[in-house]
This record gives sequence, C-alpha cells and structure tokens, in this order.
Amino acid sequence: MLQFSRFSIVAIIAVCVFGVLAAVPNLLTKEQLQSLPGFLPKSQVTLGLDLQGGAHLLLEVDTDTVIEERLEGLAEDVRESLREARIRARRPVLDRDARAVTTTLANAEDAAAAREALEALAQPVASSVFGGGIQAVAVSVDGTRVRAALTKEGIDARARSAVAQSIEVVRRRIDELGTREPNIQRVGEQRILLQVPGVGETESLKEVLNAEARLSFHMVAGNAEPSNPPAGTMVLSFADQTRQIVVERRPLLTGENLVDAQPSFDQNGLPVVSIRFDLAGGRTFAEVTRQNVGKPFAIVLDDEVLSAPVIREPILGGQAQISGSFTIEETQDLSVLLRAGALPAPLRILEERTVGPGLGQDSIEAGKLAAVIGLAGVVVFIVASYGLFGVLANAALLLNIVLILGALSAIGATLTLPGIAGIVLTIGMAVDANVLVFERVREEVKAGRQPFQAVDNGYRQALSTILDANITTLIAAVLLFQFGSGPVRGFAVTLGVGIVTSVFTAVVLTRLLLATWLRRTRPAKLPL
Repeated sequence: MLQFSRFSIVAIIAVCVFGVLAAVPNLLTKEQLQSLPGFLPKSQVTLGLDLQGGAHLLLEVDTDTVIEERLEGLAEDVRESLREARIRARRPVLDRDARAVTTTLANAEDAAAAREALEALAQPVASSVFGGGIQAVAVSVDGTRVRAALTKEGIDARARSAVAQSIEVVRRRIDELGTREPNIQRVGEQRILLQVPGVGETESLKEVLNAEARLSFHMVAGNAEPSNPPAGTMVLSFADQTRQIVVERRPLLTGENLVDAQPSFDQNGLPVVSIRFDLAGGRTFAEVTRQNVGKPFAIVLDDEVLSAPVIREPILGGQAQISGSFTIEETQDLSVLLRAGALPAPLRILEERTVGPGLGQDSIEAGKLAAVIGLAGVVVFIVASYGLFGVLANAALLLNIVLILGALSAIGATLTLPGIAGIVLTIGMAVDANVLVFERVREEVKAGRQPFQAVDNGYRQALSTILDANITTLIAAVLLFQFGSGPVRGFAVTLGVGIVTSVFTAVVLTRLLLATWLRRTRPAKLPL
C-alpha cells in the first residue's frame, strides 16, 4: 500500500496541479483572466440566484389555447377534405365543450364518400410530438351528420408537448439574451420555474417571454372586403392599426422553417430583419413566389400584418427581408424572438420576485464564516489528536477544498447556498477517512508492529470501510441530483464532487505524503 511507482507519483502531482490551476481563476477579475495564456483554464464557478441575486418567475402554460387552435385547425381540415372530395356540406361548427367539430352533408348518399375522405384525419399519429401510436382524432358519420372529435389521449399528448416545447423556447430566448446559467425546469403538469441569476428586474424578462413571435406568410385574398370575408379566410389588421386586409387562413409558410434572423438595413438605410429559411422552407418560398408573381402576400407576426408587398419576381435562395416601421432596437428584439422560435401557447406569470445582490452577499459571507469556523475546528482537532499525522491530513484537507473549487469550475457548476452547505459538510467528512486510517495505525502500533508495517496495515484494513462509507454517500448524492431540483441539485453536486476529492486526498495523497516521510526519516517510533 505504501509503494508508489514513478508514474503514479507524477499522475497524483498532475491532478493536484490541475486542480489548483482550475481553482485560481475564481480569485481573478475578468480583466486578469483575459490576460492569461490561452492554454490555462479560465472558467469560474457561477453563483446561483441565492448568491448573486436575480429574477424568479413561476410560469403556467395556457394549454387550453393550444387545444382551441387545434380544434379550429380540425374544422379547417374537415372543410378542406370534403371540398377536395367534391362533397357538399355546411360550414363546420365548433363544439368547444365536447372538443369536436360537426357538419351536415347536403346529400345522405355522400356518407360513405365522406367517411373515406375523412379517414386520414382519424389515422394514428406516430411522431415525436405525440410519442407515437396515438389516435388524436375520432371521426364518425351518421346519416348526414359528420363529427370529428379530439380524443383525450390526443389532447393530453398535445398539452404535454406544448409544455415541453415552451420550456425549450424559453431556454433559447434566455440564452439569446446572454444570461448565464438560468435554471429552467418543469413544475407539475403545466408550470415552468425560471430563475435567472444576475437580472435585477423582471420587466424586460417578461417582455421577452410574453412575446409569441409567431411568424407566418399568407396570400392576400384578392379583392375580398374585411366586412364580408369568404370561407377559409381571416381578417387581420396592420401593426400600425391603419387598415385591415383579408388573407387566407392557411399559411403558405411558418416560422418553423426559419433558421436565422438578423437585424440589418435595406437599400434605403431603413432597419429591417433579414431572415433565412431551411432547405424545405426555401423551396416552398421560391415555389410560392414563382406561382404568384404580381400578387400581394402578407407577412404576419402574432396576428398582425407587418407588411403586404406585391411579389415582383420569384424570391430564390431562401432569404427575405421583413420591413416595417421598425427602430434599430425593435429589429434586434424581433431577431432574438424569431431565432428562438414561437411559443406554442401563451405563458401566464403566477409568481414573480427578485433577489437582491445584497441578500446574496450576506449569504456568501455567512457561508464563508461557516466554512472558516468548520475548517478551523477540524484542523485544531486533527492536530491535537494525531500530531504530525494530523498536520499531513490538514495539508491534504486544504488541497481538497482547492480541488473541489477547481472541479466545480471545470464542469461549469452553479454554486448555490445549499452548495456551500455541501462544501462545509465535506470539510467534516474529508478527515473521516484519515481518522479511520490513523486509528487502525494506532492499533497496529499497540500490537507491536514496526512503523512502516503499522502504517501499511492501517491503510489496508481501513480501505474497504472507507470505500463502503463513501460509495453509499455518493449513491445518495446521485439520487438527490437525479430526483431533486434547484437547490437540492446544487447540494448534491458539491457533495458528490467533495466525496470524490476527499477519497483522493485521504486514500491517495495523504498516503503518499506519509510514505515519503517514512522513507526519508525512517523513525523508530510513530508520533501518533
């Protein structure tokens, strides 16, 4: 146990040096970090919401809106399917309470043809949205009465998908703002917890979150009057509320095909947003503009018409510009929203609060004080109990704290107040392995063993106990991280990292220090 190869010694020293280098950036300013050579670590531990302050929002996804939109889309699907099959029927009627669409056929003889035309709507949906194999729509034809209803399974799946998609959109929007380490997690069935460290107020955050950013392109419905829109169309107002136009309800293209949006300027120097579609969207856009040269189409954002230009020539290459009465700041905000994508449903803010940096600083100071007192108590106790052995154990303990800080910096962990508690707990646990070893060594000395053999046997006999104790604690930390959230996870991370570094410093580093001391001094009696 006390024999170390040259390679082992080099590896142990390398781990310690890397830990120190990874921890040092936390003591430097941003300017000092920039001046460091490129090969040195520069990552710092990120302080959580409770330490540096920030915004806390509890959001709820309005899944009812998603279901309402799907119901309206189902009515349009029924109308289009019957029209394509040349089956005459009344305009579909929405039954919102039953989540169904009903219509009446003009001729009872068309019942079989209607059932066949609507068969595609009732096919099981197999996609990532629904998880596969779910019948989202149930269709029935009874005489002249046609009914298409959303199934409970389809409604539940769409609601779950809306929440999951909302979390992803929120994450992308927050990341676009340049905010570091936001905590975004699902709470219950329809709620999202958002914690953004370093944000002093919530107003700008709410503006970004509440913007739907639903971009779509619609053909203008010829000379249709807003007072009498034809079937399959809708009336929309321009963003400046100057006038209204009638557009086709079904969009030619949506923001789902958008891959990039950047603020720029047009030929006249006016602020615009340059957009770029993916391959499929670019092809669709090119085909639509090729077929509709000389006709106007509307660029719609959140049910407001930004502009309605006339297609002068086919627009190829998958690129276009969104123009309007924009300021430079508005084009920047719009670009962020379009890149992040549209929310599938509105978000309601149930709870909002801010944590001031002063409170966070108080927590840091309290954590530092607890760590210093705990460390001092452990150092004094170990030295008083084990003398020189205690001094070596304390040296390893100090390096253990540095390794924890370096490891947290290297993995980009967020340090919270419970995380500090985990570090303080680790300080106490770090010497536990040394205590087990030293007590075993004492027993060996009492049994008449020579110093070298007593230390070697002490490590051999204590190793299994040390590993058992730390592995069980590490399992608990893993489970806390897996099933916990927020502060619980912060505690689990620091506890888990502390366990690994503690075993390393106690079983490996302290053993190396003792072995080196024994070989150089060859004492006749152990100072223990």
